[in-house]
Amino acid sequence: MSNYKTFPKGGIHPPDNISNTGDKGIRNASLPTRAVIPMSQHIGVPAECIVSVGDTIEEEQLIGKATGYVSVPVHSSIPGKVVEIKEIYLAHGKKSEAVVVELGGEFKRMGKVQKTFNWNTYSDDEIIKKITSMGIAGQGGATFPTHVKLVLPEGKECDYLLINAAECEPYLTSDQNLIQEKADEIVEGLKILKKILTPQKIIFAIENNKMASAQAMSEAVAKSDIDVDIDILKVKYPQGAEKNIIKSCTGKEVPSGKLPLEIGMVVLNVETVFSIYEALVFEKPLVERIVTVSGGAVKSPKTLRVKIGTTYRELLEECDGITEEPVKVISGGPMMGFGIFDLDTPVTKGTSGILFLTKKEVKSAGQTSCIACGRCIKACPMGLNPTEVNKLSLNFLFEEAQEMGLLDCVECGSCAFVCPAHIPLVQSFRMGKNQLRAILMEKKVANR
Repeated sequence: MSNYKTFPKGGIHPPDNISNTGDKGIRNASLPTRAVIPMSQHIGVPAECIVSVGDTIEEEQLIGKATGYVSVPVHSSIPGKVVEIKEIYLAHGKKSEAVVVELGGEFKRMGKVQKTFNWNTYSDDEIIKKITSMGIAGQGGATFPTHVKLVLPEGKECDYLLINAAECEPYLTSDQNLIQEKADEIVEGLKILKKILTPQKIIFAIENNKMASAQAMSEAVAKSDIDVDIDILKVKYPQGAEKNIIKSCTGKEVPSGKLPLEIGMVVLNVETVFSIYEALVFEKPLVERIVTVSGGAVKSPKTLRVKIGTTYRELLEECDGITEEPVKVISGGPMMGFGIFDLDTPVTKGTSGILFLTKKEVKSAGQTSCIACGRCIKACPMGLNPTEVNKLSLNFLFEEAQEMGLLDCVECGSCAFVCPAHIPLVQSFRMGKNQLRAILMEKKVANR
């Protein structure tokens, strides 16, 4: 019996499929000749475009300013000329204004000795302002503006700072490769966070199929002057979901409808911590990220460091194309990612992976009627009854679905994975949530 930590309720064990890109290092992707940079790359209000067609811009120049507290600015990932401002569809299907920059001119940072800054001389407010101005948003997939998490409301304290490096989605290896190459820098990022949050304990959580990364982090912590608990988690999906990883590491439970800070927790993805380090030490905005390009249809799967605005098509070419026609292309992981129809979709701050999956991997089958087997109930890590919530949502009984826990669903896809009837449960829950939030907003406006 292993002593690896895990959450007690539900969960599944899909094949991790990380052998093609795990522990194999990060390569720099080729520069895009045109970067398509969306103004909406985060949860909250999109940035407001502040450049015009014909403008010549520099590498890392501000091109979109934040338009609210829950918003982040957007910077150009390459130098060049603004050749178009257009509306595009993002991977999740929503529209966004995007600035198209044609590569040209000199890079001010890339390939040059970088100037460093002593963040220890900054006040807490100055550190927060720097993180805000550098456009840092959560890079685990949720893209929540990071500065909002780091400003503790009056009366709230950070008891635990939990760094999520579980990377539990199959195929994805961006975090584990980043840790092996940049463990010292991640530790420096933790020191920055410790200064502003003053947590009682810092926990670094990673699954036990990434022991080389865990070892790299342990060694980096050992030679530093910061205390960090390295928690090794059982390989079980969705171990990396925020509420599940909190339960796994601390035994604490986030109340329904509340945020982790309600129980003294701040949770950040490990790549976000690295971006905080770069923002403070090099004054570098978030203009590139690590992306896993994998799947059975990819000829040479790789983990790539990619400029924001690079298209999926260019990254596929970077991996030598395909060996067979994929039946599905997914942005993100296969469990919570989004199927896409356009390879000209650009990489954003939240793009963790791009998967080109074969028919064998997808195991597609036609939908049949629910047989009330109960497998979805057993698999749900939130303790919900997915089949009942689904029935209510499909019958437009959204408020009744809310009472059954609709808003507690984390959309992990565990229920759909085990469903023998192949019912698209997650899509049903997403639709139900959107409709429910619209109803609640109408009621809120009516009661003003």
